[in-house]
Amino acid sequence: MSRIDEVKKILKAGIVIPANPLAITADRKFNPDRQRALMRYYMDSGVGGLAIAVHTTQFKIRDPEIGLFEPVLKVCSEEIDSYEKKHNRIIVKCAGVCGKTEQAINEALLAKKYGYDAVLLSPGGLADYTEEQLLDRTRKIAEIIPVIGFYLQPSVGGRVFTYNYWSEFASIDNVIAIKCASFNRYQTLDVVRAVAFSPRRDDIALFTGNDDNIVVDLLTPYKFNVDGEDVTLHFVGGLLGHWCVWTKKVCEMFEFIKSYQGKDEIPATLLTLAEQVTDCNSAFFDTANSFSGCIAGVHEVLRRQGLMEGIWCLDPDETLSPGQKEEIDRVYKMYPHLNDDEFVKAHLSEWLS
Repeated sequence: MSRIDEVKKILKAGIVIPANPLAITADRKFNPDRQRALMRYYMDSGVGGLAIAVHTTQFKIRDPEIGLFEPVLKVCSEEIDSYEKKHNRIIVKCAGVCGKTEQAINEALLAKKYGYDAVLLSPGGLADYTEEQLLDRTRKIAEIIPVIGFYLQPSVGGRVFTYNYWSEFASIDNVIAIKCASFNRYQTLDVVRAVAFSPRRDDIALFTGNDDNIVVDLLTPYKFNVDGEDVTLHFVGGLLGHWCVWTKKVCEMFEFIKSYQGKDEIPATLLTLAEQVTDCNSAFFDTANSFSGCIAGVHEVLRRQGLMEGIWCLDPDETLSPGQKEEIDRVYKMYPHLNDDEFVKAHLSEWLS
């Protein structure tokens, strides 16, 4: 079986894919050693894939004066390759791709050059594109490398799409998954229904990016009558910035949730867990301030664990919002069963070596 066939099988089975943060020094230079340590943490935690050069990795890596897009892709790909060789286990390599069609094509070519399995194709910042232009952009990228679609919420640069858009999107050959991060039940339903009615539904894995509804997304069976036949789909996994912290416990939680997918009875404890996870996400991602401290928030958690040296972002003005540190303190105290501090403490020195 080819690697891409293995990757498609892994995606359809459902995995945890953290969106990788960027490790930098106090003077805002790339720190490859800390980046590798972070990735070792994620892979030893049990993730099935890693997403690089996505929002959590900071879009400014693409700025010409910073010039980190290619170096980050290279370092992260090499670290995954090293892990795979040592452990004989595929880690799905996903690279974020964004921008107008020409930029997206160039980024996809770089992702392919460095051995990435697929790209997460962002629609962000393209308000001047029609839906048909975005679909054409997707077709061009899909000719280069497998595509993971992305429904991005409007509050962070995305837009609302029609059901017909997702229906056409699902019909594109080499679209192998869709991440839904619309943060909206109606729009989420549009994506799932479009895939259910697509002749390619068996080829597309659904991943949640709805940080406000992670656990319930994974538990919910979506059922549709398609030409007289009942078709049931699930979100099989998640591709989430939220999952780049407390990742060992995330992987354990994910396996527990998966054991209840398709069952008629769901323990109430899982619904309680759902709200606890959402509460933590609110603190980490700074929902009180419209997500302005979201990257610094996950950095703060990783800093407390010793995985990062500081909460620095490439933009000096990007930091914790007023009151956000106290919110992180609060969820740490309220939900101690969700953190993996002891796991990190036990392995940090080997990840940093």
